[in-house]
Amino acid sequence: MRLPALPSPSWHWLTAAVTALFIAAQPAQAQDAAPQPDPAPQPDSALQQTLPEPMIPSPPTLNASSWILIDANSGEVLAEQNADKRLPPASLTKMMTAYIVEKEIDDGNINDQDLVTISKKAWQTGGSRMFIREGTQVSVENLLRGVVIQSGNDASVALAEYVAGSESAFAELMNQQAQRLGLQNSQFANATGLPSPGHYSSARDLATLAKHIIQDYPEHYQIYSEKYFTYNGIRQPNRNRLLWRDASVDGLKTGHTEEAGYSLAASAKQGEMRLISVVMNTASEEARAQESQKLLNYGFRFFDTFRLYQRGAVINQSRIWGGAQDQLKVGVSEDIYLTVPKGRRDEMTAQLNLPETLEAPVQAGQQLGTLNVKLGDKVLMEQPLVALQTVEQGGFFKRIWDTILQFFTGLFD
Repeated sequence: MRLPALPSPSWHWLTAAVTALFIAAQPAQAQDAAPQPDPAPQPDSALQQTLPEPMIPSPPTLNASSWILIDANSGEVLAEQNADKRLPPASLTKMMTAYIVEKEIDDGNINDQDLVTISKKAWQTGGSRMFIREGTQVSVENLLRGVVIQSGNDASVALAEYVAGSESAFAELMNQQAQRLGLQNSQFANATGLPSPGHYSSARDLATLAKHIIQDYPEHYQIYSEKYFTYNGIRQPNRNRLLWRDASVDGLKTGHTEEAGYSLAASAKQGEMRLISVVMNTASEEARAQESQKLLNYGFRFFDTFRLYQRGAVINQSRIWGGAQDQLKVGVSEDIYLTVPKGRRDEMTAQLNLPETLEAPVQAGQQLGTLNVKLGDKVLMEQPLVALQTVEQGGFFKRIWDTILQFFTGLFD
């Protein structure tokens, strides 16, 4: 008797399985992504193709020995001349004195209400003064105002002695901080800025210091905008004339000696854009104010600064293999600001450079690749891309399953 013929083999089950594996292997679309840079507009007419680039003039030329203009958030240098030249900083030195005191307060080593007993040396220090008296007690807060607003040399010495025991020991702290902040052309011999051999700084270093004053200890920065301070019955004005002339200016410090000329470190904010200018060795109080105003006006008129990505925001979600979960959130570890010429923001392009394959385990904060932002052919910045979460290695069967998925993904790719 003849057996009935067996049905022909069907491959439908295998096709379905492979299809399921292929679908499972596809990376999910990024979710909760941070706002991406606006894409460059594509010209759709001959008129659009011939539109000229925005025109930006050269930076102003100043009557000063050196100067610099930077954006406080992006760090972009918008104008400079002899910015690394070592010059006597005069009372711009007191920015470092104030910075160290603010750091000591923030670290909890001293309190702004601590009372400082005024020494004979502090009382006798010449030059600009707060007019503190020997043997009296003055709060750290008032002394800090005396330094910043009145440019008091006596207040500077009193704070230096209180923080470090002596002014010479305080100068060591100043130089240690200079190294920590990356000030390559600065060396301090005292807390006041009075002429001393080997006491110098540069416009670039002082702009960097100003940036740290503003960003590291913002709770103290409002002192720099105060126009008057009265102590011991004596009312003195802040010597920064721009505080009266430009509502956007809110600090920082003036300086003058015969050797150093007239200098000014100024900061101004319009909208979300903050600029810092440093002008060194001008001819007069009026000249330092006018030359600083030129720089600030130039920066606000011809440039824009904006936040491209926020720290911790998800820029991309990437497929990760062999992990306890399948998706890994990727972003940046700090806010990303960019400064570009006005009218050119839409020309920027951003590129994420990540490995083709990411495998667990991955720790939060681990660098995975880079983010490159360009304006035309110019690279504006390169920033590390980091994991925003920890993904532990998956179990045995999860790793086997991911190996199979990777195999089929490779076939289809």
